[in-house]
Amino acid sequence: MADVAEKQRRILVAVDEGEESMYALSWCLKNVVSSKDTLILVYVKPPKAVYIPLDGTGYMFSSDIYATMENYSNEVANSVIEKAKKKCRDVLEEQDVKVETRIENGDPRDVICHLVEQLGTDVLVMGSHGYGLIKRAFLGSVSNHCAQNVNCPVLIVKKPKTNGGSK
Repeated sequence: MADVAEKQRRILVAVDEGEESMYALSWCLKNVVSSKDTLILVYVKPPKAVYIPLDGTGYMFSSDIYATMENYSNEVANSVIEKAKKKCRDVLEEQDVKVETRIENGDPRDVICHLVEQLGTDVLVMGSHGYGLIKRAFLGSVSNHCAQNVNCPVLIVKKPKTNGGSK
């Protein structure tokens, strides 16, 4: 049992713009991460949208518009990663935990599964958006896909619902 406690783990935490992933990160920092662990924060930028002209005139976006959309995507990614790093600094303070960050491109389901394998991750931590059956059927569930396809333990953290004024 002592060997398990002393092992330096690689913990991958998938973060995005949602409150759910930041809650999962906070929960992980308080309940899972210990000294000597390496925490890998990953943000996956969704694939670029393909715009097809609907009127058939062959209109295409200018390179300026594409550059603006790419800059915005990069700003969002950097903002999410900075917010996650700040949360790590605030919670971990004096602990000897190495924090790495990655910003990747593609379908989050595939990218996260690939990174878990590529980086030799010991634990994958993700938030759950809590989609119902219908939304999950149409949108898919990144956490469910990863739980079924990675070869390490997956911790899916669900943010508790608040009863703020609902009946």
